[in-house]
Amino acid sequence: TEKDLQGYDGYVFGSPTYHRTMPPIMETFLFMAHKAGLTGKIGGAFGSYTHSGDAPKIIFDTMENVYKMNMVELGAFNLLEHLVEQGDGLRACQEYGKAVSKKLEA
Repeated sequence: TEKDLQGYDGYVFGSPTYHRTMPPIMETFLFMAHKAGLTGKIGGAFGSYTHSGDAPKIIFDTMENVYKMNMVELGAFNLLEHLVEQGDGLRACQEYGKAVSKKLEA
């Protein structure tokens, strides 16, 4: 529920891309999360994809423009699914986590 989301300093939401968008359950989650009052909180978005990679950008834009969150300036983090468990993919995930953490510390 939206009450379960309240009280945190930062939020990172992620989703795979499926047919150029996110799965319906993620859309439902984003509508619910809007009611949690996340304005001004630190935020980040990520996702994996095989073709288009649109979902993380949609999530990022929603968090930044609708929720009015203080987003990590790396943009929507996208990662090709086959790279997730490889060296470069793991490093990219770690770097994004570090960027979110650094913004939380500020």
